[in-house]
Order: sequence, then C-alpha cells, then structure tokens
Amino acid sequence: MGLMTRAFILIAMVACFTSVAHAIAGQATFYTPPYVPSSCYGFEDRGNMILAANSGLFNNRAACGQRYRVTCTSGTNAVPNPCTGRSVDVTVVDLCPGCAGNQVDLSQEAFQVIANPDAGRVNIDYNRI
Repeated sequence: MGLMTRAFILIAMVACFTSVAHAIAGQATFYTPPYVPSSCYGFEDRGNMILAANSGLFNNRAACGQRYRVTCTSGTNAVPNPCTGRSVDVTVVDLCPGCAGNQVDLSQEAFQVIANPDAGRVNIDYNRI
C-alpha cells in the first residue's frame, strides 16, 4: 500500500472515531400531532422530522432550528429489539418541559424511523449535524 493510501485511511479512521466521540447518549420518547404551535416557530409548519428538546439543550430557544442525527442504541423496556438500525435527521422546533436532562421528544414519525413505537422510550445517541 502506498504512503498516500495509508495516510488517507488513517485520516478517515480518525474522522470516524471523532464523530462517534461527540455523540450524546440519552433517551428518546415521542409525541403525536398536531405539531403546531411550537415554541420556536409558532404556527409555522416545519414538517414532521422534528424534535422537542429538554430545557438544557433548548437553552431558552438558542437550539431552535439546530439539526441533530438521532440513532436508537437499545431498548429500555420489555419490547424486544426495538431499534431499526437506522438514524433520523431532525430539527429542533420545541421545548419538552417534561423531559429529563438526557431526554429528547421526537415526533412520532421521526421515532418510528429509528425504533418500534410500541417501545415508547429507547436509548439513543444523538449529535448535532
């Protein structure tokens, strides 16, 4: 293998590990329509791939419009193998006042991309994109 190829492979590996190292572990639940009004956008419809953030992440609306990639990592209850193996990209549109500091509330449509809705709550990794 040439020196350039080795260097490229090393850089790619470091980039992958760096991306994983910045993931935030937490839990996700979901909420159902209607999704408006929202704390960030009022009655403006922002689609259904959305997230309501816990108060720390929401940071007094500073998180409005930020995008996150969310991936289910495991279940939290008796529903077997709830994760689909997929990730979903979502936009922060609202505050979840009842969410714990490590929790986010996804739209029902976003949740079902990453997990079986019957689970109701799953462990996740999420990072800003």
